[in-house]
Amino acid sequence: MLQQPPLWSNRYQAGLALAERLGSSHHCGSNTRVLALPRGGVPVAVALAGRLHLPVATWSVRKVADPQWPEVAIGAIAGQGVAVWRNGGEARRREAMARSHGWLQAEELELARRQRLFGDPVAQELQARDLIVVDDGIATGMTVKAALLALQQVQPCSLTLAVPVVDRAVAGELAGMVDQLEAVAIVDQLAAVGMWFETFNQLSDQEVLELLESARNQLRRSASTSASPPD
Repeated sequence: MLQQPPLWSNRYQAGLALAERLGSSHHCGSNTRVLALPRGGVPVAVALAGRLHLPVATWSVRKVADPQWPEVAIGAIAGQGVAVWRNGGEARRREAMARSHGWLQAEELELARRQRLFGDPVAQELQARDLIVVDDGIATGMTVKAALLALQQVQPCSLTLAVPVVDRAVAGELAGMVDQLEAVAIVDQLAAVGMWFETFNQLSDQEVLELLESARNQLRRSASTSASPPD
């Protein structure tokens, strides 16, 4: 069946749809952790984690762009010192250009700020765990690739990438980096992720923190209910 945008009212609804798809194909045990790529991936991940009764945290990543063309990424950085650059053969030139203009340093500072603010887990907390990486959609795949490369270094038990919508060609590239890739919609020549949502607003830091706290409270209530003896 041909899928036409928009498919979801907002990111949270997309996360519920993704949870339904993932829940039927993925064994989620006590060793599983959901990692959201902030900011846009957080409401998707919170909805998915809540439906599957899993803990959720963030894994920050930043694209590097020419400030005159902020929508065009020339690279992306993530934890563990990972950096990827558009067109591999020109990687060194692009990195040198970004650093000489101060663009890379600015994004490194912003990455560190988000890691502290959102409380990204350290590598030791993720080692030997089943990780589900969630974003709100993938068009070029550059930031997601940086995130996955960084997470590969923490030596997880398994690595799953779960997104509502992804470009078909990019999905083929990323599939080789994970044990499992799940998407509700895989589309040809995905121009903009936002067109698949009726509402696709930018989130603030405070909204991200509130969503994470809400997810933690929901998980505690769920654990308390399941631990309560029957009447």
